[in-house]
Amino acid sequence: MNTFSESIEMLLGLGVEPKELTVLQVSLRGVIVFLTTLVMVRLSSKRSLAGKTAFDAVLIVIIGSMLARAINGSAPFFPSLVVGFVLVVSHRVLGEIAYFSHGFGILIKGKMEVLVQNGKLQHKTMHLNQISKHDLEEDMRLEAKTEDLSKIRVARIERSGDISFIKV
Repeated sequence: MNTFSESIEMLLGLGVEPKELTVLQVSLRGVIVFLTTLVMVRLSSKRSLAGKTAFDAVLIVIIGSMLARAINGSAPFFPSLVVGFVLVVSHRVLGEIAYFSHGFGILIKGKMEVLVQNGKLQHKTMHLNQISKHDLEEDMRLEAKTEDLSKIRVARIERSGDISFIKV
């Protein structure tokens, strides 16, 4: 067993300074991290890949950053992989709690807010969300296919940051 673990250590460059890793060691680390990440993605919810909310985007950013460090040797290899799984499971658990608790969902995922009501701009909400009239008009042209504010019954900034429109 000792020979096997020594072989793994040598192949992956475990315990070696990052600058001393060979191309083969970094490549093997990359392949292992890639395959492990595929498993993590399959275990996570489909919505996490879409990065629909800050809750989802944070998971993607942290896992990407952390696993990159496992590849380049600036963080311990196997503990980094384990932490990736812990983060994915934590994301799933928090998502489950948010499914059953609307208040908790708002806390970690945010909430939608009304930007236009019956053709009238909601300036306070637009300001709080840093959406200018020009931003809204651009989305109206692209998404609602209109430039006429009076044709918009409701426009909402969704939890994802997208603006949705319901026409009159």
